[in-house]
Amino acid sequence: MVARDPHDKNPELLVGNYSYKRMDEDVLSLITQQKKHPFAWYIFLGIGFMITQILLLSITWLVYQGIGIWGNNQPVGWGFDIINFVWWIGIGHAGTLISAILLLLRQQWRNSINRFAEAMTIFAVMCAGLYPLLHTGRPWVAYWLFPYPNVLAMGPQFRSPLIWDVFAVTTYITVSALFWFIGLIPDFATLRDRATTKAKTVWGLLSMGWRGSSRHWLRYEQAYLILAGLSTPLVLSVHSIVSLDFAVSIVPGWNVTLFPPYFVAGAVFAGFAMVLTFMIPIRRWYKLEGMITMRHIDWMCKIMLATGLIVFYGYLMEVFYAWYSANPYELYMAENRLFGPYAWAFVALWICNGILPLILFFPKMRQNLKVIWIVCQFVSIGMWLERFVIIPMSLHRDYLPSSWGMYYPTVWDFGMFLGTMGFFIMLMFLFIRFLPIINVFEMKELLSRMRPGRQAVEPEAASVAGKGGE
Repeated sequence: MVARDPHDKNPELLVGNYSYKRMDEDVLSLITQQKKHPFAWYIFLGIGFMITQILLLSITWLVYQGIGIWGNNQPVGWGFDIINFVWWIGIGHAGTLISAILLLLRQQWRNSINRFAEAMTIFAVMCAGLYPLLHTGRPWVAYWLFPYPNVLAMGPQFRSPLIWDVFAVTTYITVSALFWFIGLIPDFATLRDRATTKAKTVWGLLSMGWRGSSRHWLRYEQAYLILAGLSTPLVLSVHSIVSLDFAVSIVPGWNVTLFPPYFVAGAVFAGFAMVLTFMIPIRRWYKLEGMITMRHIDWMCKIMLATGLIVFYGYLMEVFYAWYSANPYELYMAENRLFGPYAWAFVALWICNGILPLILFFPKMRQNLKVIWIVCQFVSIGMWLERFVIIPMSLHRDYLPSSWGMYYPTVWDFGMFLGTMGFFIMLMFLFIRFLPIINVFEMKELLSRMRPGRQAVEPEAASVAGKGGE
């Protein structure tokens, strides 16, 4: 697929001491049940399934009673629903960055982690889509948001940010799902050839007649590259459009031009933190240290550090804008964030996203998995607090003191947020059970491109050393 970087002096660090046969045993055998899943898989799948029931209960009660069960009020018309929507959309950005942008930049280290990150993208966007759908109060007429042919000639209002979100998110999940599925086709074919049960029919349908011929590889590479090119601007546009929901308003703290790049950097920051949150324990449980090496984790930490510095710069610029503008409303907004009733969230935000990630500057800390995992948890909390600071803190005190009010989330706000987290965990562990979590055919190709003498290939694997293990 992609030529090896000639400047890479240690290609064996990308794949460890792996052979083709061992890759199949460690990854594909989990799907064919020739290798058992660790006990932790059953524990976390069960936890995710049970918490998902809270989501179903919350949605049922919401549809029955209406969105009045949430803490939204006047003047805080946007609460947990939009906070969580933006948070989940941000988490979904790491997968597209790893898959599309790093592919176009010919970064081979993405091969070990792109499949896992792509799955996180799709599941996170699924969780995000629930919130604006239910926030409308009438999800059963959500099709009104699309420009469908209708006899009433009532088209959607394209000046509404809600419409922008609908088109951005649906386009994003469609392209991401196609990109994910096409990347799976060669591995589906390998599973088809290995299967001895009725699952062979399922894998045969999913592999879409893949034979591994030169024509198939040519078409595959063309389609994969086109989708990568489409996905790359989507990484920038989707969260930029989400940020414009705020930036086009006149609410103090929202009406700034910094929001699009600031939101995109924050999305990549949060997304990489979530990828590492799942990858570090799964790497250990499934003994994938040879394919997901410390070098991969080190590079991911560096990207997280770089985007974290961009986000922290955005925090500093918000304070600077308020001071430099000399606008009394902007100045009061900054003062309210620092000393108002929600000051605890603002201080915690700066600690979680601005100070703690600086520990990743030290190479020894980037090699300590416990430290990295803990930092990732603080980053996830901090990015959620960022949305809390931006949305309720800007709305609850704006221009008219007579309209000021406090925002207090209800148990149903917390229940739905917790439920989406359980739904996400359940989908991730089902993905680990039924689909290959490592891009096996690209890892095999990377191994085959290494210089002779670097890697011993087993004789029985050498005969099937082509792409996808044909």
